[in-house]
Amino acid sequence: MSKVNAKKTDSSAKTLTSTEKNKTAKWKRKNWMKEKFKRKKPPPKDQGKAKVQQTLPPKDVQQFSANWKTLQEMLKASQPEKKHPVIPKPQNAFSETRLAAAPKRKMDNGKPNREQTAKKKKSVLEQMKPTEEDLWFDDVDPDDIEATVGAEAAEIMRKKQGIQKSKDTESALVKEKAFEGLTRAVAIDCEMVGVGPDGEDSILARVSLVNQFGKCIYDKYVKPTEKVTDYRTAVSGIRPEDIKDGEDVHTVQREVAEILQGRIVVGHAIHNDLKILLLDHPKKKIRDTQKYKPFKKTVKSGRPSLKLLCREILNVKVQHGEHSSVQDAQATMRLYTLVKKQWEAEIKASQKNKDSVKKRERRPKFPKNKGKNLMGL
Repeated sequence: MSKVNAKKTDSSAKTLTSTEKNKTAKWKRKNWMKEKFKRKKPPPKDQGKAKVQQTLPPKDVQQFSANWKTLQEMLKASQPEKKHPVIPKPQNAFSETRLAAAPKRKMDNGKPNREQTAKKKKSVLEQMKPTEEDLWFDDVDPDDIEATVGAEAAEIMRKKQGIQKSKDTESALVKEKAFEGLTRAVAIDCEMVGVGPDGEDSILARVSLVNQFGKCIYDKYVKPTEKVTDYRTAVSGIRPEDIKDGEDVHTVQREVAEILQGRIVVGHAIHNDLKILLLDHPKKKIRDTQKYKPFKKTVKSGRPSLKLLCREILNVKVQHGEHSSVQDAQATMRLYTLVKKQWEAEIKASQKNKDSVKKRERRPKFPKNKGKNLMGL
């Protein structure tokens, strides 16, 4: 019996130990789960408020340095994040070197590199400089090229055409410190205004005369005898105030006729000027620059304008914009004096030829016995 009891007690002890083990394992699992969920739970409201109070900006001087980092963090958190522009990565080695070299070219120690920019400008200008190959055409006025392309291109064109740069108009047409009175030859030019319904008819508005040296000897505005319908200011340069108190037309005609009498009269299309003045002049005393054959051949024109003759022969600009009768008269006189010896020699030669032709002409002679035969009959 004692043996049986002993066995029972041993078995019960064994059973207790196993239950205890099970209890301890369950308890451990329970505690582990509790600890796990405790960590994941949000902090209490009181703790959150305490943290906010700690991150507020410091008020005391002592707290300022200690809480500086927290203040910076708060400011960064409150500001919106700036989006930086995304720079595309270069696709090849050339673009990489270009992007890397760009800042060095633009800046040098914080200042623009002026030497490099100057060199770059020089190289660009050298590339843009025109050459003779670029100016292959030869029928363009060098002055027009200078206005559009530049002085260098115009200079190349002048060398190509064999002409010099245009001079100052006044110095080219008028001789300085010359005689200012009447000379054997005078040049005349008139300006006209339009009358009638469409301003097609012309009347005299200004008369100018210059002597052989280009000095003005007569210049008067003429009072209109009819209502002016077109002042032609763009060409004539005449304005209403110019001719409002002008000289009487008959007085002007008489004064001009006295000056021209017995003198060589030079002009361009001079028949128009004499016609508007209602004057006549001996043909052998007229020198018309528009009709002079050597001038026509030079400029290759049958009826050359004064502007064309001055540009091609004198290399002087006239009649740009409003005309001036004084300047036009000076231009015609300068053209005449340039070829005066040749022109006058040609006229003398032609006069001699005419005289010789007249002398050679034979009058019809009657036969010697014509009268006697008639009497005999």
